[in-house]
Amino acid sequence: MNSQRSRSVVVGFIAALILTNFCAIAAEPNEKQPDRSFSSKGADTCLKCHDEDNAYPVLPIFKTRHGNRVDPRSPMAQLQCETCHGPVGDHQIAVKEGEKKAPIRAFGTKAWTPVAEQNGVCLSCHSDLHRMNWAGGPHEKENMACASCHVIHARQDPMRDSVAQVEKCMSCHINQRAEFNRTSAHPIRYGKMRCTDCHNPHGTMTDKLVNSTSKNDLCYTCHTEKRGPLLWTHAPVAEDCTLCHSPHGSLHPALLKKQPPLLCQSCHAASGHPSAAYTADGLPSGTPDRFLLGRSCLNCHSQVHGSNHPSGVKLLR
Repeated sequence: MNSQRSRSVVVGFIAALILTNFCAIAAEPNEKQPDRSFSSKGADTCLKCHDEDNAYPVLPIFKTRHGNRVDPRSPMAQLQCETCHGPVGDHQIAVKEGEKKAPIRAFGTKAWTPVAEQNGVCLSCHSDLHRMNWAGGPHEKENMACASCHVIHARQDPMRDSVAQVEKCMSCHINQRAEFNRTSAHPIRYGKMRCTDCHNPHGTMTDKLVNSTSKNDLCYTCHTEKRGPLLWTHAPVAEDCTLCHSPHGSLHPALLKKQPPLLCQSCHAASGHPSAAYTADGLPSGTPDRFLLGRSCLNCHSQVHGSNHPSGVKLLR
């Protein structure tokens, strides 16, 4: 009986000792755990280093909407720099020359912060109608960061400039760069159009990220005369403009995918018609060669997109 009581006393003493040591360890500050506290001076803490002479200058942000302290939606009107970059913590502690400061949430393609975390910060504010389809979109699937294209601390985001935006898009879309340099192309290279005139890079419900309910409706925003309704409609015109046209650029006039009559004869057979397919030599065959020269099929069928003339069933007038 005494031995059992002695054993219970020893076990209780050991348990109390372990609990005391555990509490003491828990009470001690963990020096390896980074400080996640916010600064007391807000943006003034950051501006001590990130001025115009720093590798990461931030002063131009005060010329943008993000730096507008009057607008309650602006990051600068909330926790200022730490609204996006998170608590400054140990990052504000000065270090010796050559040493790196404690990390803070960073943005960009090469930043240590995971892309999902970066984009989550942006989408916490920018989740309106124009970006509602970002999740699951092609750019999101490629694990692209918002800061891969956008520059927040610049006085003007380069993506709002026609030339800079096109250069950024074509740094990835190299096939489209080649197409825009063909003889017949939309005036992208002259700065008269930008990629976002037709595409929404943040995601859409339509094919190819087009800024409309369909490809045709997108084309009709500029080419209104092709919309119709027409009395006699050319079937491929109403179906899809890209059946005949290459929207980014072509080696043939009017962005055509092929030179007529090859384009027309990809659907229309030459038999029983005053025209014939090209020969192996690339020249018109048969006697009615004049119908394949110049504007080719359009010499007669001038209203190729459709006609409103009562006798225009063959798109002749």
